[in-house]
Amino acid sequence: MAEQNNGAVAASEQQAQFTIQKIYVKDISFEAPNAPQVFNETGQPQLELSLNQKVGRVGEDLFECVLAVTVTCKIADKTVYLAEVEQAGLFQLAGFDERTLDMMLGTYCPNVLFPYARQTVGDLVASGGFPPFYLQPINFEALYAEGLRRRAEQAQAAAPGAGNA
Repeated sequence: MAEQNNGAVAASEQQAQFTIQKIYVKDISFEAPNAPQVFNETGQPQLELSLNQKVGRVGEDLFECVLAVTVTCKIADKTVYLAEVEQAGLFQLAGFDERTLDMMLGTYCPNVLFPYARQTVGDLVASGGFPPFYLQPINFEALYAEGLRRRAEQAQAAAPGAGNA
């Protein structure tokens, strides 16, 4: 009986575990450089979205994932507003193989952070006196797959003899 319990404990220790330790705003910025004159501007606003992600190892099984979102709104050549948010989280990931760990950090963690970043960006824009901005859902799985494809192309291009066909 004791051997069965020890076997169950050993099996559970080998199972992959994912835990959210903390979610927080790492950096935040809002600028309306042409206010208050910009409130009288007419024209179609042009929105530009920039998305970036950084991952760092904080401890043995502890990782910080930072999702950076920048929204720039312009009318003609005038910047209406610029909202920048770095939404971060500490995630514990234990028992994953390297490939799965990379996938979890590249897709699952940003999916957890995204709703918080979306809310923060929306609040910043509204607090700046502008109409609500609704950040559309992001397909992090597709972005991750594209990143893998690019890494494979770069590795192939860097391989010895890659250009000597």
